[in-house]
This record gives sequence, structure tokens and C-alpha cells, in this order.
Amino acid sequence: MPSSTTNPPRIAVLADSDTRWKWGALTADRIVPDPSMEAASREDTQVRPALNGFLLRGRATPTPRQLEEVGVRAQSLREVTAVEFLHAMAEESYDLVVLALVGGGVQAMLHGLKRVWEGREKRPVVVTGYVGVVYEKLSDGLLLRHGADLVLANSRQDAERFRAVYEGVGADASAVTEVALPFLGGAAYEGEHDPYTVVFAVQPSVPDSRKDRTYLLKRLIQHARLHPEREVLLKLRSKPGEHTTHIEEEPYQKLVQRLDPPANFRLVYGNMGEVLDRTDLLVTISSTAALESLHRRIPTVVLTDLGVREVLGNHHFVGSGCLASWDQLDAGHRPTPDEEWVARQGVATDGSYATAFDAARERIAKLLARPGGLAPLTPYYTPATAPGYLPGILARHHLGPDGSVLPGAPSADKDPGPVRQIVRRAARGAYRHGVQRVAPVIRRMGEL
Repeated sequence: MPSSTTNPPRIAVLADSDTRWKWGALTADRIVPDPSMEAASREDTQVRPALNGFLLRGRATPTPRQLEEVGVRAQSLREVTAVEFLHAMAEESYDLVVLALVGGGVQAMLHGLKRVWEGREKRPVVVTGYVGVVYEKLSDGLLLRHGADLVLANSRQDAERFRAVYEGVGADASAVTEVALPFLGGAAYEGEHDPYTVVFAVQPSVPDSRKDRTYLLKRLIQHARLHPEREVLLKLRSKPGEHTTHIEEEPYQKLVQRLDPPANFRLVYGNMGEVLDRTDLLVTISSTAALESLHRRIPTVVLTDLGVREVLGNHHFVGSGCLASWDQLDAGHRPTPDEEWVARQGVATDGSYATAFDAARERIAKLLARPGGLAPLTPYYTPATAPGYLPGILARHHLGPDGSVLPGAPSADKDPGPVRQIVRRAARGAYRHGVQRVAPVIRRMGEL
């Protein structure tokens, strides 16, 4: 984008959950080439006048409350199907498109966008990446994201792993661009608060069993009883009936009703950054909140009580110095993070965070200024390289093997009427009831 440009760049962010909307919108703000804004001034910027948000319709479409909690504002924000989004991209002009979706969604949109932009002289730069720690399905998720102009890696370690995967299958790895998590920030920890505050940051899907969740909840309540002078907070992601990036079948809100927590134990919602403002000890299984906490140099613990296992994601923190158990915490243990490990995770406690997105901004500016525009998108997966895999991924979004819209796809030329809205809400309610009530019962019956 030429430095002489006076109009703000137009950005489209497509997200399929509250956390991905937060990541996509904040990432767009940090990577958009804008010579008039110094990197330091981006630290607390959450409003981009040219940011247009699209929420992909599905089980995890954010509710108004969740969007409000994320705290990111956009010039426009609308709920769409994949086909409706593609129609918007064909009809509207953008400089930058951020795909904040699961891997399959990214792959479908890459093929769909390639199709709708055929013959166009210039097209937007397409960016994608991950919301947080990448600890599972590395190859699968990365290859589904291949084809974007930039595949963002949140740390030096991720950038090295991403390039190794692409090069290992003979795919172009030049799109991999090292950045950092876009929602890091806030004031550095300066010492204990009054009262000393312990925060347990929960995750919707880790652990997933009632037994393990009840155990963690009981240990948190026990910690509150052992330390009545402390304030002990259970930081929740969503209210019952709401969905986030992952399905939560056993909400802590319901489990705690069967227990009798002390007065110094509370449930809290809200923006994670605001909760961290008063945190003296952050405890989690493997939440990205641990990286937010480490960035601010808040004492941080990744629990080992349920083991250090890939299924929990806490294996990612091996070598961090943050692994500990509730027994150790009850006895007063305060972890000391390994500085080398922290530096490799993009946490940037050394003050380099302000420049972490410079390389991405420079790269996007060069792509936008390329004479003759950009070449068509070229995903690794094609009907020739993955004929038994790709068509199914595209069909889930009503796209054919060539990225074209399949006959009978949802209408993209009008807003849903009142009846369609009612049916959609009812369907979501039925789905959530099935996930949170029926499915656990069936699972327990199967274990009898």
C-alpha cells in the first residue's frame, strides 16, 4: 500500500467464534500497513474505522454478550454463511482479508475466493493463522491453511515448525510470517494486590470429563479454604448455552452448584486482560491466558495434576518452568518461568512486542504495491493432490471441487426473514441442548 494513500485500508475479517473474532480483528489492526500510525500507538487500539466483520453462521457464532466481552469494535458486523461471504467478496472491494476460522473453513474460503476473484486485475491480500498455542493436528491444520498470502505464526518456535511442515511436503513455505499473539499487552505485574488474588482460567474443552473438572473445581475451592486471606476467582469463558471455539459439555457453573465454596471464592466473566490487572497468580491447564499472564510477568502455573499430556495441551509448556500441582500451590509455591522458553513463544517480555508485527506489515505493503496485482491463490490441496479429502471439505460450505457455489446453496441475496431467524435460533438451542444435556447422558450410559 503506497505511503501516500490517504484513505484508510479496507479490511474484512471472517470469524467463526468469539475468540477467533478477537484474534482476527486485533490481528488485522496490528498488521495493516499504515505509515501514519507508529507501532507503539497500536498497543491499545481496538477500533479500526475500515474494519468490516463477518461472523460465519454455525454452532459457535458469538452472542451479543460475547462480542461485548471481547471488546473489539468494527465499522460493520454481520452474520453470514460461507456463500454469502463469498458473494460479498465478489461485490465489495477490500485491501486485506483475514480468515479467522478452523482449518477446514480456511481451506474452503481459499478455494472459494480463488474462484470469485478469477479475472480480477487486483485482489486483496489474504491472511490466516492460529488463535493461540498450536499443540495438536499441526500438519492437518497447516496444510488446510496453505494458500493464504500470509500464514501467521505466533512465535519463533511456531514459525520454524510451520516452515518444516510445508517444506516437508514440497509446499511453498514463504507465506509463513512470524508475529506474536495480537491480544498481549497490559501493565506489567508490580507486586501483590490486597487481597492477594488467585485466578483459575478455565477452558471449554480441556479437560472434558465431569470427573476431571469436578476434581479441579474441588482443588480450587480447597485452596480458597486453606487461604481465607486470598481472593480465589474462577474465570469463565461463557455462560451456559453459549458456545466458544470449543464445545463445553460440562460447564463449571453447573458443577459448582453441587459444592459449597467459601466466601472468598467467586465466579467471574469479562475481558481476560481486565481480570489479569488484579491477578497475583494465574492457574490453568493449558489456556492461552497463560501466555497473556507471562507477557505481563504475572506468576503463572500450568497444572500437572491430571498429567502432562498431549490431550490436555499442557505438554506445550514443558521447559517453561511453569508446571506445578495444586499441592505445591497450596504450600505457597511461586513458579519462575524460563526466560529462553518464554522468548521462543512470542511472549516478548523484553519489550520487543511493539515491533513483533513489523515484518507482517512490511510484507503486506509490498504485496499490495506489486505491479499488476497478486497471482491467484494457490492452496496445496487441489482436486489433483487430495481428491479424497478436499471435495468433502468444500461441500460442507456448499462449494464444489473447483470452488464454485453448488446448486441449492443458501440464498445470498437477502437477509433472513423473521421465520428463518426463529427457526435458526430454535435449531441452535436444540443443538446446544443435545451437546450439553443429551450427549453426556448417552456417554455415561455407554460407560455402564
